[in-house]
Amino acid sequence: MIMKTKIILLLLFAGLGCYAQNPTDEYFKLTRAGFVEKNAYETTAFVEKYFRVPGNTGFNASIHYVENILKKAGFVEQKQDEFEAPLTYRIEKRAIKNNTWEPVDAVINIIGEAQPLISYKTNRNMIPINCGSTPTDGVTANVVYIEKIVPAEIEKMDLKGKILFSENNPSRLLQIASNAGAVGVLGYSMPKYTQPEIHQTSIQFGSMKANSEVWTLLLSYAAKEKLKANCLKGETKLNVNIQTKIYPSEELTIVANVKGSVNPNERFVFSAHVQEPGANDNASGVGTLAEMARLTAELYQAKKINPKRSLTFLWGDEIVSTRRYITEDTTRAKDIMWGMSLDMVGEDTKKTGGSFLIEKMPDPSAIWTRGTDKHTEWGAGDVSEKDLFPHYFNDFIFDICKTQGKFANWTVNYNPFEGGSDHTPFLQNKIPGLLMWHFTDVFYHTDNDRIDKVSPTEMKNVGISGLTAAYTLISADENTAIATVSQIKADALIRLKTEFELSKKAIAEGKSADDEKHIIEVWCKWYADALATIKKMPVKAETTRVGSSIKFATNEIEKQTKAYLAELK
Repeated sequence: MIMKTKIILLLLFAGLGCYAQNPTDEYFKLTRAGFVEKNAYETTAFVEKYFRVPGNTGFNASIHYVENILKKAGFVEQKQDEFEAPLTYRIEKRAIKNNTWEPVDAVINIIGEAQPLISYKTNRNMIPINCGSTPTDGVTANVVYIEKIVPAEIEKMDLKGKILFSENNPSRLLQIASNAGAVGVLGYSMPKYTQPEIHQTSIQFGSMKANSEVWTLLLSYAAKEKLKANCLKGETKLNVNIQTKIYPSEELTIVANVKGSVNPNERFVFSAHVQEPGANDNASGVGTLAEMARLTAELYQAKKINPKRSLTFLWGDEIVSTRRYITEDTTRAKDIMWGMSLDMVGEDTKKTGGSFLIEKMPDPSAIWTRGTDKHTEWGAGDVSEKDLFPHYFNDFIFDICKTQGKFANWTVNYNPFEGGSDHTPFLQNKIPGLLMWHFTDVFYHTDNDRIDKVSPTEMKNVGISGLTAAYTLISADENTAIATVSQIKADALIRLKTEFELSKKAIAEGKSADDEKHIIEVWCKWYADALATIKKMPVKAETTRVGSSIKFATNEIEKQTKAYLAELK
């Protein structure tokens, strides 16, 4: 009887871990009460004033603005060791190989018309990064409109001293224009999801070859259509004035740490990139992360949280700074347990479209994207079975965000892995990494991505979710791990049922039963492997309960998978 009772208790602990106290509830209370969206919004408003390129005035001002927030919150500047105090920060300075760049002003006037065709005051993205200046009084020249780019035909044209205009990205014509003696190139390049016919003043930012003697400028849909109409009527002459700054500088990265009390070398790393000119992209990430750091310091000093592992906040150059943080110190890198990128997290979705998304680490949906799964307009990444990254982090973060979504009436979605932001360096170095973002955004990368498109409430929901997840993980105990096993098992069974129904339908429509079975098998293995990663979640492994819970859950998933496979014929 005693042995039978022990077995029953073991099964209860293993299979019903969800009844253990959930620490996220207390962390939610703290973050919901403490996150001040006004602070995040004010930081975003400061950063978005600038066109930010590493090393330029706006980039550096943003870094120092965050530094002041950290100092006021109680972080002390690191002198030698990053854990010499419980709350530390440092600014890393590195020489930039090439000069930095920043825009000052630009205007295009059609000779004979009173109003400018377009100007920097309304379209800060009209000047591509690295574009040089014209003489102080600008350049006056005739425009040559080219409907189709045929290099052999263009080479026959008389372009010396003229401005080349095409409805294409100007970088495509830069070399041709330079060889032909043109003084500049005007172009247009707007993807369909930005809806340029509706948002006719938008320009997506771009770049051009540095040190070019020929300048290039980008036009909005409205400006492009007006100039095109003028050119088709007859000779059109423009005065173009561009003023930019190009100068040597240094690249800054700011890193803040909250020291863990038990395993300080193990850490959760948040990253938000500073460069790019937009408000949502990515001033909102900078502002949200700054408020997350401030609140963390407040809660730590009030002894309301006691992190067992360390928490790191990083602001810098997209992908570059995060990759360097991971790779430059291999000892530090091996103990990074989770990474998260905050990129475009402040969208007012009523104005921008789309919704909040968690971009998952590579799971089978990145290979077989079907049912309600869908990629964004950013596009699918190149993922094969060897690239799959099974880990509980995907579902753990999504479930926490869904909890906040239910609480705050906040829409939460996800997308299969695509890549392209600060989560990719984590994944490339075998560290679990996720992206919090919004897409599709009709103002993405455009000069209409301004502070009026930012929602303080959206930033608060993201900040609450991110911090609650991080606080839970950096102090996780066995009860947390067992509750996570139960959660992941439930998510796995839901996914398997969904995939089974999709495969059943696919086979009925003539698809290969073997292929459809393979999809189910891959999902089963992915979740079984994801469950196994929960073993490392507790700060200290004290008993065998977590392992027993994982084994119990894995058996249930594999049993259900076999039943589904048997039905697929």
